[in-house]
Amino acid sequence: MNTIIKSLFLIACAISVFNCHAQSEGHFTPKVVYQSDDLVITQVSGNAFEHTSFLQTQDFGNVPCNGLIVRDGHEAIVFDTPTEDKGAEELIKWITEALDCKINAVVPTHFHNDCLGGLHVFEENNIPSYAYFKTVELARENKLAVPRHSFKDSLLLQVGARQAVARFFGEGHTRDNIIGYFPSEDIMFGGCLIKELAAGKGYLGDANTMAWSATVRKVKQAYPNVKMIIPGHGTRGDKELLNYTIDLFKIP
Repeated sequence: MNTIIKSLFLIACAISVFNCHAQSEGHFTPKVVYQSDDLVITQVSGNAFEHTSFLQTQDFGNVPCNGLIVRDGHEAIVFDTPTEDKGAEELIKWITEALDCKINAVVPTHFHNDCLGGLHVFEENNIPSYAYFKTVELARENKLAVPRHSFKDSLLLQVGARQAVARFFGEGHTRDNIIGYFPSEDIMFGGCLIKELAAGKGYLGDANTMAWSATVRKVKQAYPNVKMIIPGHGTRGDKELLNYTIDLFKIP
């Protein structure tokens, strides 16, 4: 009987170790951790969360718009704001209270409202905003909320003991579109530069369709180990989103 008990104990320990190893290897089951009429937050890894708000458009209806939160310890960084003030207020409250995190920065990934529509709520909460210098210029020209700080090419942001990257690779959806990357978990926020699988080309009013495919090829080359990609709209996926976007805008 003692032998059987010992064997069962060893099996239980092995299963526990396997489960812990699976979590560390990225086998995380995404789960919704907050939901309201204006905002949905989904935990997609141990330290990353997708936030989704909604934008009513004339051509495409009520469009879900994604962003990314990354955290380490008691610090967080947000890529893209929710589309409106209410969602932005909810997001800030959830991060500060539910996650118990200070928001070190918010980074709009281009100048459209689906990226910075709630920016002034972050400013009212004294949260620093950073954007590619062309985003600052275009936001000002279009009389939108203007990020306070600008950068050229790339920006490294500290979040706890880890870092997050914001980087410009070239034109595509807009002249200023950037991507965000969280190296410790190999998670990318592609913004509107990257399309979900089976998506159409979407809004092209500010696009450079001739450069789009080449820009995404540079992203793919820079981050060959990416495990998860969150597009600006639609369903997250893996590097196949890069391949799909490259093919979608490939020059004949």
